[in-house]
Amino acid sequence: MDDEDVANRKVSFRKCLEHLSGAGKAIGVLTSGGDAQGMNAAVRAVVRMGIYVGAKVYFIYEGYQGMVDGGRNIVEASWESVSSILQVGGTIIGSARCKAFRTREGRLRAAHNLVQRGITNLCVIGGDGSLTGANIFRKEWSGLLEELAQNGEIDKEQVQKHSYLNVVGMVGSIDNDFCGTDMTIGTDSALHRIIEVVDAIMTTAQSHQRTFVLEVMGRHCGYLALVSALACGADWVFLPESPPEEGWQENMCIKLSENRARKKRLNIIIVAEGAIDTQNKPITSEQIKELVVKQLGYDTRVTILGHVQRGGTPSAFDRILASRMGVEAVVALLQATPETPACVVSLSGNQAVRLPLVECVQMTQDVQRAMDERRFKDAVRLRGRSFESNLNTYKRLAIKLPDDQIVKSNCNVAIINVGAPAAGMNAAVRSAVRVGIADGHKMLAIYDGFEGFAKGQIKEIGWGDVGGWTGQGGSILGTKRTLPGKSLEDIAAQMRKHSINALLIVGGFEAYLGLLELSAARDKYEELCVPMVMVPATVSNNVPGSDFSIGADTALNTITDTCDRIKQSASGTKRRVFIIETMGGYCGYLANMGGLAAGADAAYIFEEPFDIRDLQSSFRVRTEFPCTPGPHPATPHQGGTVVRTDAPHPTLMHPQHLGPQPTSVFPLGS
Repeated sequence: MDDEDVANRKVSFRKCLEHLSGAGKAIGVLTSGGDAQGMNAAVRAVVRMGIYVGAKVYFIYEGYQGMVDGGRNIVEASWESVSSILQVGGTIIGSARCKAFRTREGRLRAAHNLVQRGITNLCVIGGDGSLTGANIFRKEWSGLLEELAQNGEIDKEQVQKHSYLNVVGMVGSIDNDFCGTDMTIGTDSALHRIIEVVDAIMTTAQSHQRTFVLEVMGRHCGYLALVSALACGADWVFLPESPPEEGWQENMCIKLSENRARKKRLNIIIVAEGAIDTQNKPITSEQIKELVVKQLGYDTRVTILGHVQRGGTPSAFDRILASRMGVEAVVALLQATPETPACVVSLSGNQAVRLPLVECVQMTQDVQRAMDERRFKDAVRLRGRSFESNLNTYKRLAIKLPDDQIVKSNCNVAIINVGAPAAGMNAAVRSAVRVGIADGHKMLAIYDGFEGFAKGQIKEIGWGDVGGWTGQGGSILGTKRTLPGKSLEDIAAQMRKHSINALLIVGGFEAYLGLLELSAARDKYEELCVPMVMVPATVSNNVPGSDFSIGADTALNTITDTCDRIKQSASGTKRRVFIIETMGGYCGYLANMGGLAAGADAAYIFEEPFDIRDLQSSFRVRTEFPCTPGPHPATPHQGGTVVRTDAPHPTLMHPQHLGPQPTSVFPLGS
């Protein structure tokens, strides 16, 4: 999807909202199956978007069981009933497995309960089983209503008025095992839990030179294991979709011993709970531990993460993803007709899209069938481009071929960091170095940005030199905001001296401007006539041509975590407004998305002009609801939260303009 398509989609979506009306319609929202962080954000988005367009929205408590039981399990939601739930893990409306809904009798009772409340639009948040059940319910709907009419439980007028059921699904699962979407709600938060544990384990493992075997969840999907292994630089990973080849025991032990020989004090092995070998026999954590102890004699420990991965606060990504999906789900329900098939809201690239539910479920089942039949290449392909790309990347970064097997090239590739430090810069450098070495290139590290480049601070960097860089913040190479304009002659001389044939720049907007200056100077300096590539890395996310920059997600999580703590303080303080100032300069990405993820009352950014009247309007809304219920009825809060970028539109925004309410300002900065 190119930029023009994205722009057209945004325009059409705005026009759609202008003419969208939910008057006279009722929407039921439920969560089913295993819980996942971010489900509450999805529920909140459905409720508030539904109310925004004039529809009634109902909570269906305890999933399908609540739908079957009816009564107090189906309650109308209000705008205030979903306040302060963004940061809460799990699901506030509950989730339960329901055997009764699998029977026609159970679905008949569920249909009766929905018709009594006029609900003909259903938003289901759950896994493939929950969505499949919803589709069966939709197909049987007219028949169920006819049977209810024959039994005298509803009249014919109700049958005609509620003649069809619209169903839209959102996938809530930490496993990311649903085909058709790049990410499911909860997956990113589960990865956060895994990486937090890995970071904690690494310190004790290094102290005692231990090997740790970590078992992560995912059932028959290895996404969590694969991406966490990629994120922490694990020595070995076991996946159900890509079992190790015959003789893996010896190969793994060789790999572990080689890493120890490179003075690495710890080994990390990550195992998916559904890991198997090529004969479909389970590979367990204990089995791996016994192998390492017996063959290598290493002090080895097993850690099974279990339900820790399901708990905790949702990440910023999951909150934003669920919020966007919830809005799209309501729009899809209100636009649906009797002929519209059930759909699932998915993530494709950076866009929320609708896909046929039945086709996605069928593709998901095809993956399991391929694994059962030992067609593992097909299983990896069916998981999608993202999974396949991650697997290939891990293999390239984790396994180094012997030097005599690498075909050497005559290409010298230099890597430089430019601009402010951003989380993830070191991981990008590590990947580039190892991929370059695997392709036979000589890799050179340039220290301290363009200033260091001009001074000749250039050294060759090897495979082992970047070990352990993935989880390191900041910039190990050193970075500065200085542009190359005044040092072009010196930089050209250094490129000639070190025979640099290609340049990789990792950095923010300064890196972008620096690359433009180097490119513009090619007519004067022939040494600059080499391939040059930039990898966007800035918390501001302001580099043209890229949806996401390295570091922006980490910054968003920091903002969200800070806002959560401040909101907790606000909930216990009467009539206090908190203003949170983020970084970003003239780009409002952090303030805007941070406000969405934190549930702020307003977000002020440079791209949208505002004046004192807008500020007064925002706080007038707050004073009209002086006792907004918190997450529990007994804990009302009377505070407010405002997020602004550090360079908002040139309008005064000082606490004195916000009225008589006590105001606290928190500049987050670096």
